[in-house]
Amino acid sequence: MILAIDIGNTNIVVGCIDREKTYFIERLSTVRTKTELEYAVDLKTVVDIYHVKRTEIDGCIISSVVPQITNAVKLAAEKVLKKESMVLGPGVKTGLNIMMDNPGQLGADQVANAVAGIAEYPVPLALIDMGTATTISVVDEKKHYVGGMIFPGMGVSLDALTAHASQLSGISIDAPKRIIGKNTIECMKSGVIYSNAAALDGSIDRIEEELGQKITVVATGGLARKVVPHCKREIILDEDLLLKGLLVIYEKNRKDA
Repeated sequence: MILAIDIGNTNIVVGCIDREKTYFIERLSTVRTKTELEYAVDLKTVVDIYHVKRTEIDGCIISSVVPQITNAVKLAAEKVLKKESMVLGPGVKTGLNIMMDNPGQLGADQVANAVAGIAEYPVPLALIDMGTATTISVVDEKKHYVGGMIFPGMGVSLDALTAHASQLSGISIDAPKRIIGKNTIECMKSGVIYSNAAALDGSIDRIEEELGQKITVVATGGLARKVVPHCKREIILDEDLLLKGLLVIYEKNRKDA
């Protein structure tokens, strides 16, 4: 079993996983001012809540898109586990062939998602990750990472809407009873849910047109569960996808070591 940590702009996803199953997944808030000790307390608390003994954890791997706190979380994990942590980045072997103009620009989370997607699902693939941003990663039939799309996440879009429209207040992100809203709250909920569902459907159609092939579509991320059920395209929901990818990368590098 390993401790897998994904540091995102809004949340830090923490989970324990091995080849057999995912033991838990939890989310902590990403706070750039927290100290190493504060993150250590957070990690220890999550592990203890699920009654996982630290001696059962073989190691830790971290992916991060927030460089300011990567080292603090790494040191926190090492303080809790008494073991060295691996950070996904230069020098870490992933086995992923990235066909981008600048492969180094690809987010660590997208790398982990692609590694898991290739290991778990038939190619070609579109991997949707719905967090602060919504990203779509595309893997071709040769298992090459060929590119993707990035657009504002639902939370970001909703925050922008309420910040710039004085008569629209903040709402929870839940599906309304009907598409055609009968009041402001229903209209906003319908707009944010169904516009994102339509964006995913339309993006998948266009990706298939460009590739000239049908693709397997997998969605993950904190907001995917709210949108995927409203999509017309068949989309597999895999909330463990990123952790599975981190496990594959951890094992690949441990064997090489």
